[in-house]
Amino acid sequence: MTTLLVIAKEPVPGRVKTRLTPPFTPEEAAALAEASLADTLHTVAATPADRRVLVLAGEPGPWLPPGFEVVRQCAGGLDERLAHAFARSDGPTLLIGMDTPQVTPQLLTVDFADCDAYFGPAEDGGFWALGLATPDPGLLLGVPMSTPRTGAVQRERLVAAGLRVRDLPPLRDVDTARDAEAVAELAPHGRFAARLAGYGALAPGGSSAGDHRSAPRGAGLYQSAAPPRGATSPHRPAANR
Repeated sequence: MTTLLVIAKEPVPGRVKTRLTPPFTPEEAAALAEASLADTLHTVAATPADRRVLVLAGEPGPWLPPGFEVVRQCAGGLDERLAHAFARSDGPTLLIGMDTPQVTPQLLTVDFADCDAYFGPAEDGGFWALGLATPDPGLLLGVPMSTPRTGAVQRERLVAAGLRVRDLPPLRDVDTARDAEAVAELAPHGRFAARLAGYGALAPGGSSAGDHRSAPRGAGLYQSAAPPRGATSPHRPAANR
């Protein structure tokens, strides 16, 4: 089995999900971030793994379920922080962020028997998951983050290293109010959808109550822009070199 890493920020108003404000207040945006993180952590807790590690900027709160080790993020750019997270892991490791509360245990149950890496592209050009059979921090260092090509560059880095890469389905990050509504509709029974509905952004049952909180899309956790399309099966994604 694998180590599952979640890289996240403590959901403090004004420090997380700032691109949700406006239309949401900093407190509402932080509450949505907390709900997204809680959904993610509970999904990871339900996924078979040898270790579950929260790589955190800030302090843990009541949103953290049992069964997780907590380690602090290092200083530096996002590429350095991701690399440092992998450096602390031995053996097969899958890393995800806190911005895809729609993720499922099925998506996170990976098998490295016939591949060396897993890559989960985000719809905005970045990536939501990265798995390495043998963690190598050098595969992340220097990858430009928060650009439209972040995901493509990271995947090219894996292929250039001679790794057999298996692709996971594209997922949508929660960055804007429009993203929040779309993701909540994909996971209507989660904490994130419930919190969003509490702010009047969704009508009961998950249907949109209107576009009064919608905003143009932009950068995600690891990237920005141009969504790739065409998801493959989460159970048998295609392997590529």
